[in-house]
Amino acid sequence: MIYFLKKGGGKMELQLHTGDIGNYLKEHNIKPSYQRMKIFQYLLDNHNHPTVDTIYKALCTEIPTLSKTTVYNTLNLFIEKKLVYVIVIEENETRYDLLTHTHGHFKCNCCGVLFDVELNIDYSMSPELADCEIEEKHIYFKGLCKNCKGKQN
Repeated sequence: MIYFLKKGGGKMELQLHTGDIGNYLKEHNIKPSYQRMKIFQYLLDNHNHPTVDTIYKALCTEIPTLSKTTVYNTLNLFIEKKLVYVIVIEENETRYDLLTHTHGHFKCNCCGVLFDVELNIDYSMSPELADCEIEEKHIYFKGLCKNCKGKQN
């Protein structure tokens, strides 16, 4: 079983023991191959909203048979099974997020850091959405992070 735990500061974090990854994938009708489990483990351990290249570079020394195509196909399978969420803030950059609950993202225009932002939005308050079925929500902010803003002052 996978858990979402609220950490200090209201941040949501995914909690899953390494030994449970295979069972978790099986519960979602995914054959738990070694490569799939390692990719999922990477997402679990690294909340850096990685790209395919980032994941590939991190795992290719440990798994010499790993290809970018395998990473891409595995991520697409995780997306199809609703285990992973796609983030596209920049047109030429697709990133992946293990947290699938509704939340936003902030990307710093200076250093490029990307982090989760907890949101408290009541979509039912918008009359334009009253008769709509919302299938996806993409909310992101761009600007200067706390560190970069401090360097400019």
